[in-house]
Amino acid sequence: MKKDIEALSAILLMSFGISSVALYSLGFSWFIPQFLALALSDSINPCTFVIYTMLLIALSVKEVSKRQIYIVGMSFVAAIYISYYLLGLGLVVFATTIPTWVAGILAIAFGLYTMITGYMERSRIGSKKEARRKIFSRDATLIGAFTLGVIVSFTLLPCSAGSYLVYAILISKTGRLLIFLLLALYNLLFVLPLIVILFVMGGISESKSVSQKLVQRSKELSIAAGAALVAIGIWVLLRY
Repeated sequence: MKKDIEALSAILLMSFGISSVALYSLGFSWFIPQFLALALSDSINPCTFVIYTMLLIALSVKEVSKRQIYIVGMSFVAAIYISYYLLGLGLVVFATTIPTWVAGILAIAFGLYTMITGYMERSRIGSKKEARRKIFSRDATLIGAFTLGVIVSFTLLPCSAGSYLVYAILISKTGRLLIFLLLALYNLLFVLPLIVILFVMGGISESKSVSQKLVQRSKELSIAAGAALVAIGIWVLLRY
């Protein structure tokens, strides 16, 4: 229990520090609470930890070296980051025609959905068995992990599309350069928990243990993520 709390604390502190400095520098200090709520509701989503746990278990079974674990792990994380960034660009293009108040309704609806499915402990991952098969069938190489990360990104869509669409609507009304920067920052926070677990927690067995414990807390994490989305939705409706 101590290690998973340490991991969550590290994720929260690093997320707050990185986002606060970046948004303040961009003149978006007023957006820090909303940004954190959206990004963290996505990054602490249990679906991500389920997939990541599968990868760590697969690596432990294949008995690869610690150096190879870091290479494979970072290749996997990089693939998810790039895939989600490109997806975000597409969502922003789509969101430019959507009124901002719609983001509030979507946030509340998806937040309630996340809380209900989390409370009932229902999986929101598309084709979990297929994802497991692909993870265990891939070679523990840089290219194999990167390819897997791209494929897995689409498996996570049912979990993360709601938060990401709300975020895309909110930032679509800013300048083009700002959109690129805000998407980069959001996705950094999205993959931050995976990086923390990989590097901060030490060896493969400890990282796997922490990831599994976070999965076991999926009910609490889902409720927290959903509540954050509902709060964002209310804020958007009141502001816009």
